[in-house]
Amino acid sequence: MEFLGIDVGGTGIKGAIVDVRTGELVTERYRLLTPKPATQPAVIETIEAVISHFDWHGPVGCGFPAAVKDEIVKTASKIDNSWIGVNASAQIEKETGCPTHLVNDADAAGYAEVEFGAGRNINGTIFMAAFGTGIGTAVFHNQQLVPNTELGHIPLHGMDAEDYAANSIREKNNLSWEEWGGRVNEYLQLIVDLFWPDIIIVGGGVSKSFHEFKPYIDVDSKVVAAESRNHAGIIGAALAASAKHRYLHKVE
Repeated sequence: MEFLGIDVGGTGIKGAIVDVRTGELVTERYRLLTPKPATQPAVIETIEAVISHFDWHGPVGCGFPAAVKDEIVKTASKIDNSWIGVNASAQIEKETGCPTHLVNDADAAGYAEVEFGAGRNINGTIFMAAFGTGIGTAVFHNQQLVPNTELGHIPLHGMDAEDYAANSIREKNNLSWEEWGGRVNEYLQLIVDLFWPDIIIVGGGVSKSFHEFKPYIDVDSKVVAAESRNHAGIIGAALAASAKHRYLHKVE
């Protein structure tokens, strides 16, 4: 069973068709730059371009860089503030004709890892942190999601943690892996002190370089790289769309 998953990030908007039974991408990933500013018309036009690239006409799952409740955008840290209070799914469906289900982008990545990746068959508390433009987080307990945790914004050194330890900060300040790994460790230590997770999954594009900064991570939780790497958001968005599709047809 195939669904289109789209991952809207602060830097890029990427998508692929996903076999939700296996978690595998059945097409190459297609990526476009996130428009600046990331206004409603500009982002929807880019999402529409991704959908058109695949000549897709079915349900779409969309991971979005915001807290999302009942398809309504509640925050806007990496997108334009005009999104707040908007039913983004309805707007995307209006422009594309594709039934769309919106989910927080980090929660989408978490779905993929819990279903098919490093969190598979693990009970207890799973914490996922995707280090990219910011730090997106997802928390699962006994395989159940606690949605919209947004723990990249907890205070660290008098600022949002993501303004101290996101991968974009490493790139902007040309930090060595040791320097940046130390910052990541500080952030993860704070998470451990607050939540005592059984496993921490490090996601985002930088997960493919996990071996570079893993030596500088020393916390009282198992820390591993996301197995889906940077595809987790796409896979999880497709999974969320599949679950919503099954629910709607069951109700009908």
